[in-house]
Amino acid sequence: MTDVMVPSLGESVSEATVSTWFKKPGDTVKQDEMLCELETDKVSVEVPSPVSGVLAEILAPEGTTVAANARLAIVTEGAAGAVAAPKAAAPAPAPAAAPAPVAAKDVENAPAAKKAMAEAGLSADQVQGTGRDGRVMKEDVARASAAAPIAAAPAPAAIPRAPVPADDAAREERVKMTRLRATIARRLKDAQNTAAMLTTYNEVDMSGIMSLRNEYKDIFEKKHGVKLGFMSFFVKACTHALKEIPEVNAEIDGQDVVYKNYVHMGVAVGTPSGLVVPVVRDADQMGFAAIEKKISELGLRARDGKLSMAEMQGGSFTISNGGVYGSLMSSPILNPPQSGILGMHKIQDRPVVVNGQIVIRPMMYLALSYDHRVVDGKGAVTFLVRVKEALEDPRRLLMDL
Repeated sequence: MTDVMVPSLGESVSEATVSTWFKKPGDTVKQDEMLCELETDKVSVEVPSPVSGVLAEILAPEGTTVAANARLAIVTEGAAGAVAAPKAAAPAPAPAAAPAPVAAKDVENAPAAKKAMAEAGLSADQVQGTGRDGRVMKEDVARASAAAPIAAAPAPAAIPRAPVPADDAAREERVKMTRLRATIARRLKDAQNTAAMLTTYNEVDMSGIMSLRNEYKDIFEKKHGVKLGFMSFFVKACTHALKEIPEVNAEIDGQDVVYKNYVHMGVAVGTPSGLVVPVVRDADQMGFAAIEKKISELGLRARDGKLSMAEMQGGSFTISNGGVYGSLMSSPILNPPQSGILGMHKIQDRPVVVNGQIVIRPMMYLALSYDHRVVDGKGAVTFLVRVKEALEDPRRLLMDL
């Protein structure tokens, strides 16, 4: 018998939810064949079989919240397991009734559930456990809290939904939030509640970059094997500006401000399951080709749900490009604990005045949201002006100006 354990979930991740089992008890499995998928706060994690044999028992069904290094299933090794499996399958229903007499109060509840009960002011007797042997899970606490709002700690989320006419209710669909979506919601709200967030705006004439890109894009792709996009220009412009205005690249830690002598650039990527922010590490030491290759690689892995936890941690500043969806202007929300995020937007031909003449230029609005506790207005405006200058005259990037 070999235990199937929860794999390493990464730094600061203590639990996951079993989202899908690809095998059922009695199925033959090969070593490294995927048994199930776990969903953490940020990424999906596939769990392979440690050995070849038969899946004897699933200990954590779909929907179960499991702690790091918990047991997920048991695999019987080798051909003997394959022969024994059909025999074991027949009496399987018999022990199913055994957990019934086990009282919920005698079962060790999930650590996350204990914490949630304490925060909601509920005792174990007030929560109906749906886990193995009546174990109380975090989701059970949430259901109990919603059913007993008076006993639960008061919070805006506990406000009941307004009554819905039966005709409308029949045409609605209720879907439980994924862990990723719930985490996005929590982190964005925490950022608004914690940081003294402010946004400053500017606009940039993109004709310089577009001209340079059109002139060299074919040669660039032929030599480096990757297309020359706009993101590398923005990453380079931001890394230069961050060196001049280091507080935008800093973070608050208690009573200290931590200044970072490196730039780990977060690049927000939209995926079918939500927004994720993979990190281009040491972007300030990379050239255009290296940046484009890394962004392309991370973007592809993000859309396939293959990003590791390490690839999304440690960012010091973030760029978010809403322009790819047609956004003309927005105020991005900080990605905690970072102190700055740059919002890119749609490039749009607009009339502007150049040397006293009205001309048509490809313009983009830029938005810098920042934590006013760390960054003052002068620093934020200067940062955005430096980014604008570098983008409007890309030669400045090559000359480190």
